[in-house]
Amino acid sequence: MLATLTSKGQFTLPKEIRERLGLVAGSRLDFSIDDRGMLVARPMTTTALGLARAFRRPGRKPVPVAAMNDAVEQTAADLNPRKRR
Repeated sequence: MLATLTSKGQFTLPKEIRERLGLVAGSRLDFSIDDRGMLVARPMTTTALGLARAFRRPGRKPVPVAAMNDAVEQTAADLNPRKRR
């Protein structure tokens, strides 16, 4: 996918990338350059809404909060060293 830099130093991210990252108007990105000289862009998810957008999967139903709580409790129980003895 290509994006063209304007004379003002701006570019438009292709729609597929915006959707995959859950970006909307006003979303913020953190840019850096890795050890290989590659540009890395990470969405900033400092709010609960931003975090929800980052995990959004188009076409899939949202996971109920009760199911998330169950998964967290089960993972905590699985990782509890006292349960392994």
